[in-house]
Amino acid sequence: MKNVKHAIAAMAVVLFTSGISAQKTVMPGSDMDKHGCKGSAGYTFSVIKNDCVRLFEQKIQLKEVASRKSYTSGAAVILSTDEKKAELFLPSATGSIVLSKVSSRNAVVYKKGQYTLTRMKDTYTLKKSKKIIFKS
Repeated sequence: MKNVKHAIAAMAVVLFTSGISAQKTVMPGSDMDKHGCKGSAGYTFSVIKNDCVRLFEQKIQLKEVASRKSYTSGAAVILSTDEKKAELFLPSATGSIVLSKVSSRNAVVYKKGQYTLTRMKDTYTLKKSKKIIFKS
């Protein structure tokens, strides 16, 4: 009789815990970040647009130069409507980096810390500590 009670108790514990784990299952598309952007759908938050964006849909795409890897990475840039700020999305960074426009005679230049984004005509070049790392 004691063994039957233990068996019933063990089955109840198994059923109870399996019900709890089923409740913790994350449904596809329910992975919203603190801004409401769904990463599984390709969205990330843009500070400049104050909205969720898909980086692969952005107009300004940069490609990694001089990569030693067997693949190349891409970066995306979003400009503010007044073009005074440039938001940079790098594959190695969490979130984005917002660069500010600085005065220049020959090109449009955005800077923040060790990053410099330059636009000459329709070509963008990103430098990190004076070394070109991405180019359109």
